[in-house]
Amino acid sequence: MKKNVLLITCLLSAFVLFSNCSPSSPKSKTPAKDTAKKAAAVVVAKDTVPAPVVYAPIDKKLYDSLMKKLANGDTTGKWPVKNAPYPLPGAILPFKRVVAYYGNLSAKKMGILGELPPDQMLAKLHGEIKHWEKADPQTPVQPALHYIAVVAAGFAGKDNMYINRMPDKKIDSAVRLAKRAHAILFLDIQVALSNIHAELPKLEKYWQMPNVHCGIDPEFSMKDGIHPGKKIGTYDAADVNYVSAYLANEVRKYRLPPKIFIVHRFTRKMLTNYQNIKLHPEIQFVMDMDGFGPPDLKTGTYHDYIYHDPVQFTGFKLFYKNDSWLPPHHMLTPEEILKMYKPHPIYIQYQ
Repeated sequence: MKKNVLLITCLLSAFVLFSNCSPSSPKSKTPAKDTAKKAAAVVVAKDTVPAPVVYAPIDKKLYDSLMKKLANGDTTGKWPVKNAPYPLPGAILPFKRVVAYYGNLSAKKMGILGELPPDQMLAKLHGEIKHWEKADPQTPVQPALHYIAVVAAGFAGKDNMYINRMPDKKIDSAVRLAKRAHAILFLDIQVALSNIHAELPKLEKYWQMPNVHCGIDPEFSMKDGIHPGKKIGTYDAADVNYVSAYLANEVRKYRLPPKIFIVHRFTRKMLTNYQNIKLHPEIQFVMDMDGFGPPDLKTGTYHDYIYHDPVQFTGFKLFYKNDSWLPPHHMLTPEEILKMYKPHPIYIQYQ
């Protein structure tokens, strides 16, 4: 036992020695016990390992009632979706509505997330959250940042994949900002000429984090080799199922709460064979209506590609600029969305 204690103390002492950026003074000697305490304090201070969280079991009766409420009076039998599994404990949906700001912190033209300085952006997001809480007081709002971590690019890049992968230090800044804002974080992937099997595992360390969720964008999945931006790309249910299975395994392996998984859609061909999408207790699947335009156009898109093809949950995207280009030059309000749409979207994204 004494040997084990001595070994642990030595290891901790070595940790402090090699993690210290400034040279040690040869005249100063720190007792082993103090060294061990300091090393432990460093580990805690860095908050590298989140404390285990025990989540209460899902209230199935409440869950069912909230899903029925989301259906917003639909009588076709499409909503709520039948035979969907109950989520694992810790699920966010449908207990809260997620309101997210989308973009990249390093790009002003990719969305509101990077268009404004962080403090100003978070203040504006807080205002939208208050608006949604007022429009639907019975549904709490979960703030979110939706960060494009893998960006389809207009240049070939080193691997000729027309893709720009954000370095860890930039993704880490999004992680820190989300934590500061008490928000969850989505990492969005635009694979371009690459593929989701190659790109998803590259973000492995982030999928292990309980507050990090996933989004994929078929628009920039260029299976035929055409450069992104030249035409609208596509995913198949098989691609979606790969992501769901991968994330579900992360949830089980690291004992995480369910991951929210967003798939963007605004055309039929963006997602083929939707009826083959598999649901998991570890995953909360959201089909997000990603099109921009005047209210009538957005309503038609939501009906044709979201309402008509039920999977599990629905999302709705709002564009501060693009939604107002054409008459009536008006971006839909929370009140209008909740009144007009069946089912109610439980995920709201602003760009």
